Formats: sequence, structure tokens, C-alpha cells
Amino acid sequence: MSRYLMVIEDAGSNYSAYLPDLSGCVTTGSTVDEIKRNMKEAIEFHLEGLREEGLPIPSPSSIAEYVDVP
Repeated sequence: MSRYLMVIEDAGSNYSAYLPDLSGCVTTGSTVDEIKRNMKEAIEFHLEGLREEGLPIPSPSSIAEYVDVP
């Protein structure tokens, strides 16, 4: 099992999300919970496409950290 970093952004009227390690794997949703469900499907679809094309599946390597600014 792999664990990819997902970045979720508030887009005003909805949310959008992407995976830095899987270029082009994106989704949108009305809520954060919907984003999580949609992203699981998007990842499966994306990885299936990579396998069909014979392309390598990138390993998770991104990390996230918050920076405090005074």
C-alpha cells in the first residue's frame, strides 16, 4: 500500500485537491469528505492508466510542513 500526500484547497464555492507525486491526478468536491472519496477513485483510475501505458508508478515522496509566521 502507498500513501500519497493530498493537497486540498478551498476554491470558494467548492474544494479542489491534487497529489504532488501523481501529476495530473486531481479532483473537486463540495466538501472535504467528498474530496477524499473522489480522490480515492481518481487515484485508482490514474494508476490504472499508468499501468496500461506501461509507465512507472511514482513512489510517494512529498512531505508537508506548516511554517509559523509572526
